[in-house]
Amino acid sequence: MLRERYDPMNLFEYIPALGMETDAVLTQLDTLLDDDVVFQAVKADVSRRFPRTSSFGRPSTPVEVILRMLVVKHLYHWSYEQTEQWVSDSLVLRQFCRIYTAKAPDDTTLLRWANLIQPQTLERLLDHVVALAKQHHVTRGRNLRLDSTVVETNVHYPVDSTLLADGVRVLARTIRRAKPILKDTVERARTLFRDRSRRVRQVTKELIDASRRRGEQAAQEVKQHYQRLLDLTRQVVEQAQQVQEHLHAQVAQQADGLTRRLAETIETFVPRVEQVITQTTRRVLHDEQVPASEKLVSLFEPHTAIIRKGKAGKPVEFGRVLWLGEVEGGVITQAKILDGNPDDAAQFLPSLETHVQQFGRPPNLVAGDGKLATPTNEQTAQQRGVKHVVLPRPGRKTPARRAHEQQRWFRKGRDWRAGIEGRISGLKRRHGLRRCRYHGDEGMDRWVGWGVIAHDLRVIAQHEAAKASRQG
Repeated sequence: MLRERYDPMNLFEYIPALGMETDAVLTQLDTLLDDDVVFQAVKADVSRRFPRTSSFGRPSTPVEVILRMLVVKHLYHWSYEQTEQWVSDSLVLRQFCRIYTAKAPDDTTLLRWANLIQPQTLERLLDHVVALAKQHHVTRGRNLRLDSTVVETNVHYPVDSTLLADGVRVLARTIRRAKPILKDTVERARTLFRDRSRRVRQVTKELIDASRRRGEQAAQEVKQHYQRLLDLTRQVVEQAQQVQEHLHAQVAQQADGLTRRLAETIETFVPRVEQVITQTTRRVLHDEQVPASEKLVSLFEPHTAIIRKGKAGKPVEFGRVLWLGEVEGGVITQAKILDGNPDDAAQFLPSLETHVQQFGRPPNLVAGDGKLATPTNEQTAQQRGVKHVVLPRPGRKTPARRAHEQQRWFRKGRDWRAGIEGRISGLKRRHGLRRCRYHGDEGMDRWVGWGVIAHDLRVIAQHEAAKASRQG
């Protein structure tokens, strides 16, 4: 049965000798989270865990505890294990998370609840947090600066040989788990369940050794090893497909959870491994340039895109593009995960429309980097009521354009825009947006959503703490 909250208590009243107090920012954040809109949004998602979660079964972890522990996790960029440990050990965090004297939920329990929060819910919560920032006079939405960055997915550097080895490892492991279920009902069991993992590891090692040598003979050996690795991978795929057919027949006769999960695993990974086989054949054996949009760079995070941002130290990144909009006061109002490696200029006008929806009017100033500086963007922004459009154009400029960009308001806006680079750095260091630790498309949305919400709540809490300090 879904429980909303524990009976309230103040731990510091019972242990006055310790003289412990919650810091000012955490105190203000505690007040901000006493918000029924945020609470009800999270409650609506977690109540869908099972059909009768809201009214049946033993008492669950309270919704209030789930919400606050997730905020704490992303506020300090902790893992689930660290969140459980440090909330359990801290009286301040016990009071903040409203656990009081109860046992903190296990890290795996908190993970299961967290996976129920929908990305759409976090989008609505971000809009609500922006409204809170306006309500507390942290920002008025007068200025808007835009930029994009890359949130890496949690994958190793993609190489065709390791991708093939990953595919064999996953399929072979699934076949091994299916063997006890099917061995009494399948003919040619010895051939069907043959494990080729050891041979694949040997060929992969030989391929790596050959790739370290130079010369035409070494290049030819690399192709030969790749051919052997591809042949072994195809054999494993064929085994997996046959095992899948037998598993589906077993499920039709007797509904079993493990059998169904094994069949679904094979059904998920076989097409991905086949795609890796195809792209490796085209790239290595046929010397063909495979477009980035047609490449699969991870079997486990297939949504990962190949992104070129032109950075000197990291010319190619593997993850997703995050589009950010920030207003004065340090509040991030827009955080959108984009597909592939899109053109930043196409995001400019949708960002203006989103800003108008959030604040009821266009900003006085909008600033971006050279990638956004197109005549269409500038003209459309001015037509929609933006007084100052700060989009410095790259490359050679006409004398009139140079004079335009040397105006005092333009230079000040350009300097202010540079601050979003520091904001992005802070998000990556403080809230973990450098690399996503969740899985899948929805996991990426959750990771970014919670990180941005935690950042905005901290900014509002800092503003309120500073105001209370001045008044005190």
